[in-house]
Amino acid sequence: MAIAVILIIVLAILALVGTILAAKDTDANYSKKTKGNVTRLTAIYAVVILLSMLVVGLYIAYR
Repeated sequence: MAIAVILIIVLAILALVGTILAAKDTDANYSKKTKGNVTRLTAIYAVVILLSMLVVGLYIAYR
């Protein structure tokens, strides 16, 4: 079970890093549009990671 939790967390972090790296385009118009998108995606990832950790913790506690 611990291995699954670690794998999920690592996968979420890798997805976040990949999103941030993909947003580093040099086109000026692209960077204007993506700044808001990256901010929203980062917030979504943060919420999903926190909720996932909460749900896994509840699952472990009440199993």
